[in-house]
Amino acid sequence: MILIVLFSLFAATRTPITEAELVRRTQELMDSLVPGDTAPWKTYYADDALFFDEKGRNMSKAQLIADIRPLPKGYSGAIKVINVKSRFIGDTAILSYDADESETIWGQHLTARYHATDTWMFRNGAWQIVASQMLRYYEDPAPGKADPKRYAEYAGTYELAPGITMAVTVDGDKLYAQREGRAREELIPEAPEIFFRKGVEGRRLFRDGTLIDRRNNEDVVWRKVK
Repeated sequence: MILIVLFSLFAATRTPITEAELVRRTQELMDSLVPGDTAPWKTYYADDALFFDEKGRNMSKAQLIADIRPLPKGYSGAIKVINVKSRFIGDTAILSYDADESETIWGQHLTARYHATDTWMFRNGAWQIVASQMLRYYEDPAPGKADPKRYAEYAGTYELAPGITMAVTVDGDKLYAQREGRAREELIPEAPEIFFRKGVEGRRLFRDGTLIDRRNNEDVVWRKVK
């Protein structure tokens, strides 16, 4: 009987929240970034919240709020919350969404896409974010110019270790790389001697008889064997 009464009091105390309300609050947070309004962030983030951003920073609520500033002169933009998914478990709500950003810098238009997951909890009579993680979607760079006449220098077989090889071939004015047992991939020029693959983060460089597979600023070197 006592447990039933306690449960009834607990259930009556908790205020339910909907996906629509979470989205409304999240859009309010996004809209506040342009003017640098920290009020929604102070309201919707718990004092002990954890925030991990797309730059790899791990920030407390105080550090997060200190990082929010108005856009500088000549800058404007907007962020729209889209592709929302949510889960509700007792006093916890998880909101997963994309943040679609458009920005104008002195008349030049840019776009970026982020994915965020926020964990809300009902504590002390209010729903607040206790953990938030933001990731940025990878986008290919703009193709640059290369000298197709040099592609013949790059063509050949490169070896990572005995028995692990990659073939670089020329087809018309395009350059391709293919590891044994895998599909052929076009190497798209970003700058002379620097190439990227569509939808793949990292770069491929050709230098002094080597193919450098550069990812996250670290190099894996393949040496030309024929």
